[in-house]
This record gives sequence, structure tokens and C-alpha cells, in this order.
Amino acid sequence: MSFGKVLSLSGGTTIPQIGLGTWLSKPKEVESAVEIAVRNGYKHLDLAMVYQNQDEVGAALKKVIPSVVKREDLFITSKLWNSAHQPQEVEKELDETLKQLGIDYLDLYLIHWPIAFPPGSGLFPPHATKEKEIAIDTVPSLVETWKAMIQLPKSKVRAIGVSNFSIPHLEGIINATGVVPVANQIEAHPLLPQDDLVEYCKKKNIHITAYSPLGNNLIGKPKLTDYPEVQEVAKKLGATPAQVLVAWGVYRGYSVIPKSVQEERIISNFKQIALGEEEYKAITKVGENNHTRFNIPFTYDPKWDINTFNEPVEKDATHQVKIQ
Repeated sequence: MSFGKVLSLSGGTTIPQIGLGTWLSKPKEVESAVEIAVRNGYKHLDLAMVYQNQDEVGAALKKVIPSVVKREDLFITSKLWNSAHQPQEVEKELDETLKQLGIDYLDLYLIHWPIAFPPGSGLFPPHATKEKEIAIDTVPSLVETWKAMIQLPKSKVRAIGVSNFSIPHLEGIINATGVVPVANQIEAHPLLPQDDLVEYCKKKNIHITAYSPLGNNLIGKPKLTDYPEVQEVAKKLGATPAQVLVAWGVYRGYSVIPKSVQEERIISNFKQIALGEEEYKAITKVGENNHTRFNIPFTYDPKWDINTFNEPVEKDATHQVKIQ
């Protein structure tokens, strides 16, 4: 098992291949998880304004910088939330993120979703007339938000990218500005290989970070770690099923951000194992005729009435992503 490989990003920087995800971590758990992760060799932390736990991450950072690690040895990603897509809001929210974290700059700042909410009514502004629905702001386009990201001072943000963007979203902002995102963070696991998107990103030199590499059980399907094929490969390699699924993403060239708040799992997720071609194919096979995207905003409660991914379940959405 090996620890801490790094991958090159366009623009000359590098990103540690395995990071700690902090999505859906409960209050008071994140501070401890981040501290445990950094003390055990993690250098890549994945955060977001909407996770509502960046102040806790900041508290953990104070405990490990500079006593355990220098700030410049960490790779810290955060994300612009939907309610700050309006160009005048972009830098304000970045400043708030830096304040919460108690640091001077981010290594990578992503547009979290290709979706805008109205500003000034909280992170999840309620729809004025429809219950159980979030208000969508149809004014700012992705291109306008991306232009504001491009303008952010390099002293505060080393690199910019996107998250949950499909090929049309990427093409739209690249064609309009000539500026290619450094990274696209997407849901990626054997049930959602997204080969076309992966191929497109490779051609454009857009790095892929995989979130939910173990899938998740938000929709009541079996956990990927419970699939017999995954367990079989894990047994063969003397690894955990989670390590096998992380290794699947690594085989495909992604950086991978498994989330855990349990010390034992945080440590074991970081221990990289390598899949051979045979094991990789066996794991990939579980996705055949089993396409599953767990994270679709149209299915949330309260729902976002917008078609983000062109999944069948989104066909009745009222809004489309506004690219330009």
C-alpha cells in the first residue's frame, strides 16, 4: 500500500490524489475528522460553503498549522454556493469562506452547481408560491458567473474550476471566455462512469475529482461496498471494499475524496492500493445496465425544479441550466 500520490493540474500545480470529503458530516464531527486526517498524512481537504461546517474546519486547521503541517503543504478546495452566482456576490462569498477557515487563500475554488439561487435569502431560498421547492434565479448565466470567477485575485485563489458540470456546461463557459476550468468535481463511481464526460475532460486537460466514490445510500439501493464483486476483489487484495472503490477512481486518473468521520476509516481510506486490469474490469462490470446517479437536485426535498443532467427523472423540470 502506498500513501499520498499527487497528480498534475493544468497551470503547473499538483493535487494530492486522495482527499478528505466533508459533505454530510454532522456538526462537531468535522473538526475532529480534519485533524485526524491531517495528522495521518492527508494533504487534500474538500470543503464547501453549503456544508455549513467550514468554521469547524477552520478550528481544526488552527490545531495543525503550523505545528503538524505548513499551510502551503495543504491543498484546500472550497465551492461557491448557488446563492452567490451573481457576479457582484462571487468575491464576497470567497472572502466569507476564507474568514470561516481562517486562511488567506484557497488552492482551488469551484462553482458548486451550474444552478443559481436568488441572493440574500439564505443558502436555500424558499420558492415564493410553491411549497417544498427552492427558488431558482434565472438571471445570471454560467458564463457571467465564470467570468467573475476568472476575475478573482490570484492572492486569494490559486486555481478555479467547476463541479457537477456536464459537457454542454463546460463547452459554454470555455467557448465564451477561452478559460478552461482546472477541475470538474463530479459524482463518480462504477455505477456512474460518465465515459463521454471523462473523455471530454481529458481532451481539455480538465482534472476530475470524484465525489461519492463509494456511492451513497440516499436512494435505498445497496451500498457499492456491499456488492459481491467489490467484496471479492477486496478479499483477493487484502483490502477493504472502500479501498477498492477508491482505487477504481485512481485507476481512471481521478483524485478521489471519500468522506468519513471515523478515525479507522479515515486512515484506511488513505492507504492506496492498486488495481490490476482484471480487478478494474471486474469492478467496472457492476455498472453495466445499472446506471445510477445518486445526487440529482430535482429529486431533493425541497426540490430544485431544474434539469441539471438530462436524467429521465428530470424530464418534468420547468427550468433548464442557463449557460449564456
